[in-house]
Amino acid sequence: MITFPKHLLEGYQAFATQRLPTEQSRYRELSVKGQFPEVMVIGCCDSRVSPEVIFDVGPGELFVVRNIANLVPVYQPDGNAHGVSAALEYAVTVLKVKHIVVLGHAQCGGIRAFVDKIEPLTPGDFIGKWMQMFIKPGEVVEQRDHESMAQFVERIEKAAVFRSLENLMTFPFVQKAVDAGQMQTHGAYFGVAEGSLFVLDQVAKEFRNARSVV
Repeated sequence: MITFPKHLLEGYQAFATQRLPTEQSRYRELSVKGQFPEVMVIGCCDSRVSPEVIFDVGPGELFVVRNIANLVPVYQPDGNAHGVSAALEYAVTVLKVKHIVVLGHAQCGGIRAFVDKIEPLTPGDFIGKWMQMFIKPGEVVEQRDHESMAQFVERIEKAAVFRSLENLMTFPFVQKAVDAGQMQTHGAYFGVAEGSLFVLDQVAKEFRNARSVV
């Protein structure tokens, strides 16, 4: 007996009868010619923050990798398996994307777990170990005086974007593409409640409302 989630099957039926007919030629083209997205998005696993929905794009337009708290690790060719690093390697060296966007967001569970210093959820403590790469050795992340918890969490959510952008540049192939002017890196932050988007001004080191940037 098939127990596949019913609402997903219903969703597919809606896709197959409504959206697919208008995009069938696009899917056929992608199946024959392959994918050539110009933008890679590194986002969070959070179900409320879908890059394809936020940026209103069609099939083949974004190369997306999602993980807890949209983190990019430092370059570490140590023989172990590295999912984000593998996705980066493919996006930059094979797809030759022109842009990499690190997309952070409000109410991030991974960041909140890090801030609250929660106990391990399982003996593996996978979330705890993953979040530890957010900070550098000896670095202390604490709430500032006169800073509310909400302000503290938002600051760290945005700091995760900065750190991921910093870590991106530790990858030789990323650095090479950026230095050659073939690729740019960007930061963005999504407000879940309002559906607002803020993009990072890397010179001023401030997030600016996307509505005022266009």
